[in-house]
Amino acid sequence: MHRSKDGVSDQAITGGGDGPASGGGPATRPATGAGTGADFLQLDAAEAPPGGMAEWLARRLREAIADGRLPVGSRLPATRVLAADLHVSRGVVTDAYQRLIDDGHVAGRGRAGTIVVAAPLTAPPPSPARAPARPGPPEPPRPVFPARPGTEAFDVLRAAPARIDLSPGVPDLAAFPRAAWLRAERRVLSALAAPSFGYGDPRGTPALRTAVAGWLARNRGIRADPADIVIVAGTAQALGLLSQVLRDTGVDTVAVEDPGSLGTRQHLDHWGMRTPPVPVDDHGVRVDALHGTGAPAVLLTPAHQFPTGTVLSGTRRRELRDWATAGGLIIEDDYDAEHRYDRPPVPALRALLTDRVFYAGSVSKLLAPALRTGWVLAPPRHRDALVDAKRFADLGNAALPQLVLADLMESGEMERQLRTLRRRHRARRDAMIAAIRARLPGAVVHGAAAGLHLLVTFPGRPALGDADLAAAALGRGVKTQPLSWHAQRPAPPGLVLGYAATAPSAIDDGVAAIAAALRDLT
Repeated sequence: MHRSKDGVSDQAITGGGDGPASGGGPATRPATGAGTGADFLQLDAAEAPPGGMAEWLARRLREAIADGRLPVGSRLPATRVLAADLHVSRGVVTDAYQRLIDDGHVAGRGRAGTIVVAAPLTAPPPSPARAPARPGPPEPPRPVFPARPGTEAFDVLRAAPARIDLSPGVPDLAAFPRAAWLRAERRVLSALAAPSFGYGDPRGTPALRTAVAGWLARNRGIRADPADIVIVAGTAQALGLLSQVLRDTGVDTVAVEDPGSLGTRQHLDHWGMRTPPVPVDDHGVRVDALHGTGAPAVLLTPAHQFPTGTVLSGTRRRELRDWATAGGLIIEDDYDAEHRYDRPPVPALRALLTDRVFYAGSVSKLLAPALRTGWVLAPPRHRDALVDAKRFADLGNAALPQLVLADLMESGEMERQLRTLRRRHRARRDAMIAAIRARLPGAVVHGAAAGLHLLVTFPGRPALGDADLAAAALGRGVKTQPLSWHAQRPAPPGLVLGYAATAPSAIDDGVAAIAAALRDLT
């Protein structure tokens, strides 16, 4: 095997183990000049001078390295691939690559190919449409806990460094069933027919809609025809689609629980919905106050109200049924109802009011938010409009993850995962309650019987600013959310503490840091 003077073999300079170069002169070019270009760097062999093809190619590659189009770590195309694109002999490309190796621009890495190792010599020129910015004072950092959180509040909070993250709404991500997912993926791919890789039903794959129908029947008491289920990219997309459907029927107001999810309210606001607050007490949403808003629709979390953890009582359910029967519409966000520990299951409102409830659920709290997979059931008269909204949003979710998820649901893996999560989450919930009792005497815990978070309030401390407390806790390395973020009306000071994604020892350390932060504010 021939080696260059720096000891790199011909195989190393082929861009991926192509073997020795064949020939050294240019191949015969097409008479018309067509087909002589490469998508890679928009190279056109017709630009090369006669007899100077290798030097021309080496020069063009050096220019691309110098101006940053080929940054350090970039892999050059395999010699035979680039030679075929340019309609030249492979020896020409091998010669050009060897010149770059000799002058230190690239290095041959065997089967890993030919890799750029030289840094750019010049920065990319500024855009001619925009003059260089004048130096000025740096922008002050955005506060993590502003008095009135804006649309970027959650992004800023997620980006803030912390040693312990007690943010609510995140399951135990380390428990994601990787092995089960890979097995399901292999089963799906081995059995998948070629047409299944094409465009599909915007409602979602039949397999997942059937699996979701079974899941809802077993776990939420909902009897649903798979044809009525629409698979969506999580609850966030569900809110956008439902807002469009409602607006098209003249509805521009959706009442929301107060306190209630800031993120949910932001999504509805974005889609042009007015969101008047409806107070929540120990029995759930106050239906008498809902009547007072005059809103034609309401968004509720009845199985485990966010953030208080209240379960909608039987009396309130009957009052809500009467309100809906008189013409009201309900959006039921069933975001974490499967995670319960110390209380019996609560049936979904959709099971009782099929004709008046939009039902939304997802796997974000069962598996991981990163899957971006959820489902919506619309009242029969709104179903076609929902399907149309989904169709024109994205033609439907990606099919392959849907099929894998369907396999997990049908095989029983999802139930096994839920049982595993309940045990782990219960242990972490217990650790947080014990830490609060030990380190925050006088604090009151709400919503401990289910879910992935607790609400902690501080009676007797009405002057306490919970955003200040959250900021002080973050200063000690602990991330959480103030209750005031999720309230439109004045609310008692409190913190919303997630426990599901944090080990018990870290939970205790986090609550200790919150206690120290509270002392700092005293």
